[in-house]
Amino acid sequence: MSKHRRYRSAEKMLGTSPGTLTYVGEEIQHATRIKRIDYNSTDYHVDDNARLSACRLPAEEIPHITWIDVDGIHEPKVVQRLGEQFQLHPLLLEDVMNVEQKPKVDLYDDTQANESIVYVTLKMLHHNRRQQEIEAEHISLVLGKNFLITFQEERSMDIFQPVIERIKASSGKTRRNGPDYLMYALMDLIVDHYLVITERIGEKMDELEDYIVQQRANQQTLATLYQLKRELAYIRRVVNPLRDMLGVLLREESDLIQRSTMPFLRDLADHVNQVIETLESYREQIAGLMDVYYSIVNNRMNSVMKTLTIISSIFIPLTFIAGIYGMNFDNMPELRTQTGYFWTLAGMTAIAVGEVIYFKRRGWM
Repeated sequence: MSKHRRYRSAEKMLGTSPGTLTYVGEEIQHATRIKRIDYNSTDYHVDDNARLSACRLPAEEIPHITWIDVDGIHEPKVVQRLGEQFQLHPLLLEDVMNVEQKPKVDLYDDTQANESIVYVTLKMLHHNRRQQEIEAEHISLVLGKNFLITFQEERSMDIFQPVIERIKASSGKTRRNGPDYLMYALMDLIVDHYLVITERIGEKMDELEDYIVQQRANQQTLATLYQLKRELAYIRRVVNPLRDMLGVLLREESDLIQRSTMPFLRDLADHVNQVIETLESYREQIAGLMDVYYSIVNNRMNSVMKTLTIISSIFIPLTFIAGIYGMNFDNMPELRTQTGYFWTLAGMTAIAVGEVIYFKRRGWM
């Protein structure tokens, strides 16, 4: 069900110097799209097809928050040009283009512009209903003074559209706060998707539990359990680093993160802990379901073996009698008896009936 992409990033980056921009991901044919949103508490402006030359550091005298949303990280020239215009560290840009990069947070205080930069990378999880699988999208957030740059893999749907709609509607706190709150809002949107994914996994596990308890489970049920186990392991690798990432943002004193944003980051940390605890409980539940499944399978096997053993026990004495009277000796005393065949069948029937009665009294049948 889960879609885990591997691109051999180590082979692509082998021998290159640190900071070399090498795209690690699936091949993309479309050109990178850039969206620029300038806003404050009173107005906003959205440029859906912003030129690369227009994406620069906002002027100090302009009281606007600038959000540069880059849809597509597969063109090194575009990423490098943005890095030059915003004076970003080459190692930061290298992580932006590597979709295999694990979620993390970096604080850069030695940029060329002598300004602090907060870099956050994490994964957005999508549920592909057509293929019934989970897809991960590499997301990078670069927070600076009065600006935020977001990088996302090329997709047909903009995952940040709900936040853009809130900016257009001038509702909530997004327009009244700085870029640090915008970064929180985008991270909160991603974590909310984690909750949706875990809820769907929980529903799937409930269905499997009903199948197993009603003894309708089969080999496909076991395969689905293993798929869910792999999905949970992958989601845990995506979500677990967020706890430490948010801890760094809450502990480190950065001029880019205002005190008014701290309560929201703490609330986001609570949501992350909720997701992690849910994943841990699901992992234990899957282990329990597997134990129940194997117990049911073993009980079925024991029942089959018990039935076969009873049948074999009934026919063993009958086979012995048939073997005795199947010997072709001339001096066998019963060989010339006219009613011997019928007496033998009657005796064999009596033995079989007696065994059945004995097994039932002992509770074996």
